[in-house]
Amino acid sequence: MSNLVIVGTQWGDEGKGKIVDLLASSADAVVRFQGGHNAGHTLVINKKIFKLSLLPSGIVRQKLSIIGNGVVVDPLHLEKEIRDITNQGIDVNSSNLVISSDSFLILPIHKYIDTLREDQKKGNKKIGTTGRGIGPAYEDKVSRRGIRFSDFKNSRELEEKFISIYNYHNVWIEKFEGKEISYQNDFETILKCYEKLSKYIDNTWLLLKQLNDKKRKILFEGAQGFYLDLDHGTYPFVTSSNTVASNASTGSGTNPNQLEKILGITKAYTTRVGNGPFPTEENNEVGEKLGKIGNEFGTVTGRKRRCGWLDIVMLKKAITISGINGLVLTKLDVLDSFTHVKICTSYKINNQIFEDYPSNISGSQHVVPIYETLKGWEEKTKGITNFEDLPLNAQNFVKKIQLLANCSIDIVSTGPERDENIIINEVFN
Repeated sequence: MSNLVIVGTQWGDEGKGKIVDLLASSADAVVRFQGGHNAGHTLVINKKIFKLSLLPSGIVRQKLSIIGNGVVVDPLHLEKEIRDITNQGIDVNSSNLVISSDSFLILPIHKYIDTLREDQKKGNKKIGTTGRGIGPAYEDKVSRRGIRFSDFKNSRELEEKFISIYNYHNVWIEKFEGKEISYQNDFETILKCYEKLSKYIDNTWLLLKQLNDKKRKILFEGAQGFYLDLDHGTYPFVTSSNTVASNASTGSGTNPNQLEKILGITKAYTTRVGNGPFPTEENNEVGEKLGKIGNEFGTVTGRKRRCGWLDIVMLKKAITISGINGLVLTKLDVLDSFTHVKICTSYKINNQIFEDYPSNISGSQHVVPIYETLKGWEEKTKGITNFEDLPLNAQNFVKKIQLLANCSIDIVSTGPERDENIIINEVFN
């Protein structure tokens, strides 16, 4: 298996960073292919915590780490992230970090617009974004006025593009704020930042072709989760890019025929950050207990995550559309103290039963999850590395998920540390 794609199957926060770090030991390169610094991966290595937002998780293992063209990059944030991880003892250089010259930039005005839109005092509908400018940056990309790293080759044309973008957005900003945002300081700040990042910028699609020609092992790392996908998620409470596995090709410039194994990451329960429908949410003591034990707070924002039981209806759609041919079950240990655990197998909406995820579930719909209840194991599973050593009820829980989802579970994570895993099937060797 020379190429592997890792994607989330829920609303993100499934523990992808840890799994990428685990499998990166067998990889020659790790590629991030979508999103921005609204996504976050937390790695725990020898009790040392690394929090990454833009840098691919492979950087911690000193693997060649590539930021693909599908990622929108805040250069100021990236510079800070490189500095922070360097201070933690990780060497970042032009040999192990490459940024696509075709990546689009998040500018300061994008963050300003994002925050303004989320301000309910202005009468806007709150989506629950991170306020980091990702949506407005993707909008400028689609509207063909965005700025890429390759545009910095001509400073005069670059400044004209800055002026054009700021003039466009200032029409809306002035209406709400009664003032305009000047491009001048931002332009000079971004130019200085680019000078520091320029050594990392290159033609990454060609680099990936060269790696594939040499039969190198490449791991493609998605951000967020399936249900934040712009086309297939719980619209409009989604992100501004495609989080499905097929975007690993578009967002990196890799031939789709070279994407072989697709690994879906799912928690043993479900969480989401922000607004939007959540059929299995437990807005009660069960949800509080899941959140407390699982330390469910967003890596990027610190926001408290909403928690609920595992949803197989959601999982099956993610498997089908992303072409997932193997699962990783994370945070099994969070359920250790529950006397019973539940798995949602279907929905009841207006007295109709749905076993497949319905189109456009809205927050106003009364969705009743139908559960299969299993006995809990009430024993410690943290750190277990052999499946047979799991309590019998925990084994039954894993097997039941595999049966209901009709997809093999290849890895079970039993804790946050790098080595707290049960490897059932080798997926990247």
